[in-house]
Amino acid sequence: MGKQNWKPGNMLNPVPAVMVSTADENGKPNILTIAWTGTVCTNPPMVSISVRPSRYSYEAIQKTGEFVINLTDESLAYACDYCGVVSGREVDKFKKLGLTPLSMPHVSAPGIAESPVSIECRVKNAVELGSHTMFTAEVLGVTVEDSYMDENGKFDINCLGLIMYSHGEYFTLGKKVGKFGYSIKKKPSA
Repeated sequence: MGKQNWKPGNMLNPVPAVMVSTADENGKPNILTIAWTGTVCTNPPMVSISVRPSRYSYEAIQKTGEFVINLTDESLAYACDYCGVVSGREVDKFKKLGLTPLSMPHVSAPGIAESPVSIECRVKNAVELGSHTMFTAEVLGVTVEDSYMDENGKFDINCLGLIMYSHGEYFTLGKKVGKFGYSIKKKPSA
């Protein structure tokens, strides 16, 4: 089996395709699509997003220190793509896409009502890395769509049909191939 050696590049794909909502100091909302996001810490719960300084929402995040990560499902794929290629400098994305700003209990940035999960974040630090600045933020609250709760009040995130981004294309999650710890679980005796 042969292998090729390439120049350095980000090959960690797929990644979540999320819509990050912000509000500037005057309360003007905006949405940008982010694929460079992830979990940073469990306790306290922390996440990161990486944003190009040229993006319209960058200044709002810098000045307010707040944003909301809105998970996207197949019904939001068009809006997710649009918010990644059209600037909020020219277009009110909430209005153009018919999305509803959702007042959040912990931050002044709005969530997106149509998103199945909205994660309220407050920036802890910003690290300029080159083309992007990585904002690490503490999660202050999570708002979840009621219809995804089962009869026991358990939330099943895997039934949401979340979309992923991989090399310029959007995908939904595939089939389940295992469960955490299955590699060491004892098999029943025959």
